[in-house]
Amino acid sequence: MVADFSVEGTAYEFKVAVERTKPRSWLKTVSAFANTTGGVIIFGIDDTTHSIIGLNNPQSDTEFISQLIRARIEPIPTFDIKHERHDNATLLKVHIYPDMNTPHYYRGDGRREAYIRLGDRSELAPIEILNELILRGKNETYDSLISNFPFTNGSFTVLKAIYAEATGNKFSDSDFSSFGLVDTSGQMLTNAGALLADEPLMKHSRVFCTRWAGLAKDDALDDMELSGGLLFLLREARAFVMRHNTTPWQKKPESRSDQPSYAQRAITESLVNALIHRDYLLNGTEINVDIYDDRMVISSPGAMFQGGTLPDDPLTDEVKSRRRNPVIADLFHRVGLMERRGSGLRRICRETEQQSNFRPEHMPHFSSKDDIFAVTLADMNYQTPQVTPQVTPQVTPQVTPQVTPQVTPQVAQLLNTLGNEELSSAELMEALGLSDRKHFRAAYLNPAIKADLVALTIPDKPNSRLQKYRRHNY
Repeated sequence: MVADFSVEGTAYEFKVAVERTKPRSWLKTVSAFANTTGGVIIFGIDDTTHSIIGLNNPQSDTEFISQLIRARIEPIPTFDIKHERHDNATLLKVHIYPDMNTPHYYRGDGRREAYIRLGDRSELAPIEILNELILRGKNETYDSLISNFPFTNGSFTVLKAIYAEATGNKFSDSDFSSFGLVDTSGQMLTNAGALLADEPLMKHSRVFCTRWAGLAKDDALDDMELSGGLLFLLREARAFVMRHNTTPWQKKPESRSDQPSYAQRAITESLVNALIHRDYLLNGTEINVDIYDDRMVISSPGAMFQGGTLPDDPLTDEVKSRRRNPVIADLFHRVGLMERRGSGLRRICRETEQQSNFRPEHMPHFSSKDDIFAVTLADMNYQTPQVTPQVTPQVTPQVTPQVTPQVTPQVAQLLNTLGNEELSSAELMEALGLSDRKHFRAAYLNPAIKADLVALTIPDKPNSRLQKYRRHNY
């Protein structure tokens, strides 16, 4: 339960009353919660001011809500309705539980639509998400489906070599079936089998690698377009990154300490994460590896699976494992390329943190926005260019230097996003690709305000719905 009703979010939505003439306004949220990770609709709270209003006839409203969910949501989700008293007002708390009987459609007004939860909004499910929901409702995944490619169309030399090296055993013909790479007859490849074949059977199984000059996508210093099986893509993309992974070293009394720009294991984990968790239903897309002077960004099509959210702290918070492509993930695990479920983000952070040249601002950053999941690794050898001020003949007798506060990568992102504009918290979260309001305030906004880097446009009313934020000028 939200203790102070101060914020809506991915799992909570407020309604001032039970809309009876246009119930789609809240029934679409029932559909969205049921199709993603569940949630609670609280009736009797003003959804603008978040003040407690209460309901005049909660019993009648309860009966109406129950009736409409059963009549308009197909199939009917699991839900419960509870009355709660707050400040002498009665609220209705409607808890919608997720299940595997997806998609849950809203049916009414001549419509049959499925919704999903994106941040604090309920949005119509795009076609690729709807396809995922349909597969989930059938207890199927994309990689387990039978492809259009006969088994004889593919060769598997890379898979067999990596399997033999990892396990010491030969990859036998029966393993194709036990790993889910062919159908029961052994004649047709599954999508997983087609994606793991040496040949580029799946035309959208591609990785585009680019080393850019500077900090933006201006001029390319090096690039490579890869297509083929997933293990081939991993090998070649990793080789491309390692070509640009500068590794100076520091001499010690009896040894030397390598100081790579990026931790090698973090590179591998990030690429593996992109390959096994990407959404292969998104045709015409590819994984991108973009290396800049100060960072590397590995982005893959498909946001967090089944409405999952990023952890506030990947090092300590548990991440619930939701595998979009379990057949592929299982094979990667068998050959030692993937750790236990839900540990990939933590491993990326820990491997980076263990480098001798690591500093707190080098902590990897993860984002899930729209149809893209991205991992950003900071170049731990990058030095911010020093600007030499121009000195004029007239020198002020006493100069007071300006001190630039040390900021975290999250605060730096926030400042870059603000620029010279005044933006609301919702606008900032959308621009940053964030959906968790609590994490946004704890990691981005509050530290920036505390460091006096960001100011409120209405400082006397910090909780005003008209509140916006701007940069201080230093």
